[in-house]
Amino acid sequence: MARFAALFLPLASLGTAAALTATQLPPTFAQAQPGEWDISGLPGTRAVIRLCVPDPAVFAHFEHRSSHCTSRVLKNNGSTTQIEYSCGGAGFGHSDIQVLTPRSLRISTQGISGGLPFNYVLQAHRIDDCQKSEPAPRH
Repeated sequence: MARFAALFLPLASLGTAAALTATQLPPTFAQAQPGEWDISGLPGTRAVIRLCVPDPAVFAHFEHRSSHCTSRVLKNNGSTTQIEYSCGGAGFGHSDIQVLTPRSLRISTQGISGGLPFNYVLQAHRIDDCQKSEPAPRH
């Protein structure tokens, strides 16, 4: 249950979790666009979740997006990138990211999280720009 709850961490964790920065991004991530994404294939849920993703590099270690991780690109051939990453005591993983279009990604990921193995495939589709918070109406 705790692992399922961890899938829905606040947006702030997405921005701070990315170890790959814009200057280090392989061309695969440069093709993807920041914004609001629909993500399907999460273990334990059939529902599509919608997240604001300010940095598409977070998809490289989606399982550990709330952890500080270091990443290493193993292979990059333009539209596909293989990355291995380590998040200290939180675990580690290996992800294959395929850019189908700049608005559509397929992420196959596996590793250890919270002492347990994980292995799943995500489909991510960019649907819009992130919605800005509107100021509360004045009375």
